[in-house]
Order: sequence, then structure tokens, then C-alpha cells
Amino acid sequence: MPHIVIIGGGFAGVWAAAAAARVRGGADLDVTLISPDDDLVLRPRMYEAEPDRATVPLAGLLKPIGVRHRRAWAEHIDVAARRVHAGGDVIGYDRLVLATGSRLVRPDLPGAGLLFDVDTLAGARRLAGHLRGREGFTAVVVGAGFTGLEVATELAGRGRVVLVDQADVVGPDLGPAPRPYIEDALDRLGVELRLGTGLRAVEPGGAVLSGGTRVAADAVVWTAGVRADALTEQIPGRRDRLGRLAVDRWMRVEEPSGAVFAAGDVAAARFDDDHAVMQACQHATPMGKTAGHNAAADLLGLPPLDFAPAPYVTCLDLGAAGGLYTKGWDREVALAGERGKEVKQWIMRRIQPPVDDADQLLALAGMVRLPIPF
Repeated sequence: MPHIVIIGGGFAGVWAAAAAARVRGGADLDVTLISPDDDLVLRPRMYEAEPDRATVPLAGLLKPIGVRHRRAWAEHIDVAARRVHAGGDVIGYDRLVLATGSRLVRPDLPGAGLLFDVDTLAGARRLAGHLRGREGFTAVVVGAGFTGLEVATELAGRGRVVLVDQADVVGPDLGPAPRPYIEDALDRLGVELRLGTGLRAVEPGGAVLSGGTRVAADAVVWTAGVRADALTEQIPGRRDRLGRLAVDRWMRVEEPSGAVFAAGDVAAARFDDDHAVMQACQHATPMGKTAGHNAAADLLGLPPLDFAPAPYVTCLDLGAAGGLYTKGWDREVALAGERGKEVKQWIMRRIQPPVDDADQLLALAGMVRLPIPF
């Protein structure tokens, strides 16, 4: 029986599995998802104070739609033989969907092992547990990009926050339009800015910044930079500067076998003629649905589906200062403050897949482009 193997249990992997199951219908086609975790982790919520709330059991997503879950790390991909080595087993595939996500690029500096992060559930748990019960803590947050801003503004409601970035402005990758709103929020929350400044070292009880300044801190949180998972290096094909594999409009990797698809943070899909997709769940979800659909359609002799992302938006949580919702690649501010926060909360609810409901999950898997009514 033909076999689709999906590596990765995040947004892209789960929705690839659901889309493949939907296309399969009653046909003879096996679908297996390989992931070492028991849960889908809602990674965009890892900055929150209680990260354990941001999980969905994979059993409640995969079992109802007839997808097997192999709990293991995928260690090696043999593209020529069409095999995946995982947890001591060798799993053959006819089509492969790589959806293993991205990893935080940790710095090589003295004391780096003392850094906290919110890149994974384990990391977010470690930070939450470390700060729980501490009154008036001080946290140094390194990186004033999207994740750093959400971490800093959330922590500012519970302690003192020093936000550090080598750039001379906050949110350097977010562009100029949102910046006045972000700066106002940081000012209202009392977040201390150290711009044009890097992290030199981490010590027990503090951070050493470039120039030698030492800031006493209960936690130093690193949020700067992510890169595609290292399994991409085992797939022949072109990669971008983030290590993402080049894919065509069907999410097929540009490699000789034609049997490998990629989705999510490991795929450098084109959003339009001028932009590649961002490493974000708003793109991972439709990429996963497209890749899963096309992997199954390829085996069943059905027409492929083009990747068609929804219009690009950003939604930034700014803690007690509200939120910020922007539209387009110029990030024109559409809603700010409490209305921006409401949109963020609405999106966080919408990204959570339904549990133990095969009909609803398969129906959503067929909606590759979900409109946002804001």
C-alpha cells in the first residue's frame, strides 16, 4: 500500500496529515506522522505565563482521521532509498513531507548555558518555573524583534524588564509603521531599552552587555534568530540563508526524486513575486495543507493544488498595553491597543485545531486559505 510519511508534529505537519487523510478518503493509502512529542505545541503562545495551556494532544487530532503517530525523533533521511530512520526503525515512504520547523540560533558566548528561551515548550516551562513566585524580578530580554517584544511586554506585567538589541530601533524587521505604537507601549509598561547594544556574556545573577555594562537579572532570555531544522541538510536541493528548502508552487522540493515535499519553517515557498513566506504559523498552516494534499494527490493520480496564502498580516501582543494588528508587507497599522489585543486573542483561538472531531478537522484541512475578518 502506498505510504506517506510526515516528519514533524507542529502546525505544518498536523495539517499536512489532515489534508492527506482528506484526499485519501476511502482509498488504500497509509499516512504516518513522526514526532517525539505527544502534543501539538502552539508555538506562537510560548511567551505566555502558563505555556502548558498552549498544547493540543496529537492523539485527539490524528487518531480520529486514521493517521498513525510514530513517537520518535527522525534521525536520518535516505532520499535515494526513500527511507526514514527514526527511533531505531527504518520506515519506508512513497512520498515524504518534511515539516520539522525551525530552531532558535543560540549564541556562542560565555555563560550561554544560563540563557532562557521560549522557543520550545521545555524552554518556556523552564523560564516560567524559574520566575514563578519571584516578586519584583528583573529579566533581560535579548532581541527586540517579534518574539522579544511579546516576551518583554508580557514579563513587564510582573517585573522589571531590560530589552536589548544590537539595532538602533525596536522591531527592526517590523518596519517603521508599527514602531511608534510599539515604542509607546514599551514606555507605558516601563520597559528599559538598551539599543545599539549586544550581549557579551551571561553570569549567575546577571548579563554583561557590549561595552562592559553589567545588568543584575534573575533571568536572561534569548529571542534573536531562528533557522530551519537541520534535517533539511539531508535533502538535496537549494536552500536560502535560513536553511529553508526551495519548493515549487505545489510545495515539492526541488530535488531529483520528486518524492519530497516540505512545509512550514523548513520551506522557502514564494508568497508572491517579491516576497518569500515568513517563518510563522499563518504560513505554516496553508503550506502544510497544500503539501499534504499534493503528496496524496500525487499517489492517487489527482490534480495538484497550488499554494495560495491569505493576505499577509501581523498581530503583536503588547501585554497590558494591548496589541497591534497590521496588514500587508508594509505593515500598515489597522488596529492598536485593546482592539489589536482582541484580534490577537481571536487568532490564537483560531489556530487551535479541533480535538476528537474528524469531520471538522477534515473540513478545515480542505480550507487552505482561511480569511481573517479584520
